[in-house]
Amino acid sequence: MNLQGFHHLAIQVKALEDVAGFYREVLGLQEIERHHADDGRLRSIWLDVGGGGFLALERVEATPSPDPAFRDGRPGLFLVALRIPRADRARIRAELDRRGIPLVHETRWTLYVRDPEGNRVALSHHPDG
Repeated sequence: MNLQGFHHLAIQVKALEDVAGFYREVLGLQEIERHHADDGRLRSIWLDVGGGGFLALERVEATPSPDPAFRDGRPGLFLVALRIPRADRARIRAELDRRGIPLVHETRWTLYVRDPEGNRVALSHHPDG
């Protein structure tokens, strides 16, 4: 095997535009591509996470039902973690608060929030404490 790094992470969402707006407008990720299904409906929005990797938001019809617990014990995707500069932590926290986005957990390295459909998002400066 010749693994060469992270390529992408895909998250299935119901409200594709709303969730993409969170990642674009709140977290500042740049949209890089849109994909449409054969019937012309928007199927996927890809967002740049840097370093050549991207986040693929994929539209699904099922209603999400996130567990409100920080650690719910279920197998599967736990969270998507995005790197932030340590020096920007206070500014980022203030921006989340201004937008009414609650922190669901916090450590000395990481702020944890949820996107509009309940997916866990970590904003981390580990190991820069």
